[in-house]
Amino acid sequence: MVNLAPISMNPFGEFRDQCRTLLERAIAEEVIGIEVLPFSLEIPPSSKFGELTSSICFEMAKRLRSDPMRIAEKIKERAESERVHFPLIRTVKAEGQGYINFYADFAELSKLTLNSVRVLDTEYGHVKTDKPLRIIVEHTSANPIHPLHIGHARNSVLGDSLARILEARGHKVSRNFYIDDMGRQSAIIAFGYKLLGRPKPEGKADHFIGAIYSITSCLLEIRRLKDEIKKMRLNEEKCSEGLELQRRLDDWVVAAADLREKFPKLFDKILDEVSRAENPELEINLLLREYEAGKEDAKKLVRELSQQCLDGFKETLARAEISIDSWDWESNFVWRSDVTRYFEALKKTPYVSKEGNVFEFDAEMVAQTLRLKEEFGLKENYDIPSLTLGRSDGTTLYTTRDIAYTIWKFSRADRVINVIGMEQNLAQLQLKLALCALGYVNEAKMLTHFSYNLVRIPGYRISARKGRFLSFDEVMDEAVERAYSEVSKRSPRLSESRKRAISEAVGIGAVKYALIETDPQKPVAFTWERVLDFERNSGPYIQYSHTRACSILRKAKVKVEEADLTLLKEPLERDLVLLIARFPEVFVDAADNLKPQTIVDFANTLADKFNTFYASLSVIKAEPPELRGARLMLVDAFRRTLRNAVSLIGIKAPQRM
Repeated sequence: MVNLAPISMNPFGEFRDQCRTLLERAIAEEVIGIEVLPFSLEIPPSSKFGELTSSICFEMAKRLRSDPMRIAEKIKERAESERVHFPLIRTVKAEGQGYINFYADFAELSKLTLNSVRVLDTEYGHVKTDKPLRIIVEHTSANPIHPLHIGHARNSVLGDSLARILEARGHKVSRNFYIDDMGRQSAIIAFGYKLLGRPKPEGKADHFIGAIYSITSCLLEIRRLKDEIKKMRLNEEKCSEGLELQRRLDDWVVAAADLREKFPKLFDKILDEVSRAENPELEINLLLREYEAGKEDAKKLVRELSQQCLDGFKETLARAEISIDSWDWESNFVWRSDVTRYFEALKKTPYVSKEGNVFEFDAEMVAQTLRLKEEFGLKENYDIPSLTLGRSDGTTLYTTRDIAYTIWKFSRADRVINVIGMEQNLAQLQLKLALCALGYVNEAKMLTHFSYNLVRIPGYRISARKGRFLSFDEVMDEAVERAYSEVSKRSPRLSESRKRAISEAVGIGAVKYALIETDPQKPVAFTWERVLDFERNSGPYIQYSHTRACSILRKAKVKVEEADLTLLKEPLERDLVLLIARFPEVFVDAADNLKPQTIVDFANTLADKFNTFYASLSVIKAEPPELRGARLMLVDAFRRTLRNAVSLIGIKAPQRM
């Protein structure tokens, strides 16, 4: 009969702590005259060497000038005599020429693990930190000029998963979206929007605004390239440059044809207005300056269209169940003089000099003067490029404005995590060094650039200016429809409303999984065959594994009083229990080292172990009843653990599919 064990938020961690304490005692008592060296306990490459192993004897052998195995044998003997005080340890062995291997008492570990999962339920595995922080996770932060595309989606999904993981760890997390409304792109869309007479959106607002932006950008670039080519024709020495310009013009003309086919009425209207504009560049630059200066007409124009685009963003993110706590306008930091204040403060430091009509920030000098290269993970011979703080017309640049925003964030948080593409590595480094130059050294050390690589769609080239991108909305629509087709095949008797609800969870979960599973530093190759694979490493595969467990439990409810966990002796049962027991350690690693992909890896491995277990061992028909109860408890623990894992990355665990 089941013996209800004590409850632990971290069962395998309890086993690890017992092994560590036992080993420390054994070393202190058996090896006199030598301090206990720092050591680690690793998971062995094979279960035949136990659940944890230490190589401490090899280090001790160097100091004692002795044989590692001889030391290991002594420590093992002492440890075995003390083992009675450590219920999760079955035995200790000296093996492999000097390793100390620890073998778990599987019956005790099973009791501790499965009862902990049952009692703690949704909290199991989410180990709380001893030092909770206020953390701002800034993510997505797309320019309000077109809909979020598949590249932004990776940013959103990674940022959301980081926020969920850190929150589960016990930190107070704020999700911030930085609205970049000050750059040239915003001025271009404002120019096009104004030419059209500030129309009401047709369809979803961000898609409408995006069409205006792409068409306006395309027509302006064609006009600019034509002017450049005319000038080149007057200069025979620049013939090769003229050929390159013609090639680029041809590409833009093709893009224009594509845009005209997609948006015929809108394209022709903008073309007509742009053709009549005497000097579009002058008007765009004027809009840029007036908006930064806070002129009322420019403010109303840019804010009006930006807000429409943001409304579209909110709708997209809400569907993906990605929330934002604070929408921070870049322009606010300019208008209330925060940017000017810090710009002027920087100019007073020895790190800024005037080069022609612009001010240059010497990031390399800051790094050398304050000895920061090692702190920021840089090689001493790496020469950090300088940062231009403003344009010759007096307007500021993105990184300069970001200094003010970052200081503002640190007035509200102990740590700031910026989820920004890896192409911004240099800019984020320069930002840190600018903070240091202003005296915010501690803040700079608590600023993390969580960088990520691009999303690539085979055979598809993304260019927002040319209107060539796959929107997040389109990706979710396609994923849900494909999931609906699969769900209908697998569960034809479900009601239409249930099929649609399940398809929404499966389709969006599949997209999220695909965007997180790859290491952030590597590009994601996005293909539908891979994203919606129900048979292996994918979101649907994990969700289907969860529904399989739910189905088993529906057919035979868990009866704790009939479960004898000591009967769980099969290697497949052991593997599954151990993996469930290790989930808290996986979670802590993911939270403390910002590695959301490890949660995905764990969930996939857990699903694999469960499916192998289910295919090989009877559960509902297992005999005796005590074994059936134990296996049902194991299935239930799997279900709860998998649900707790995927919730950290924003994926639902449906009960039916």
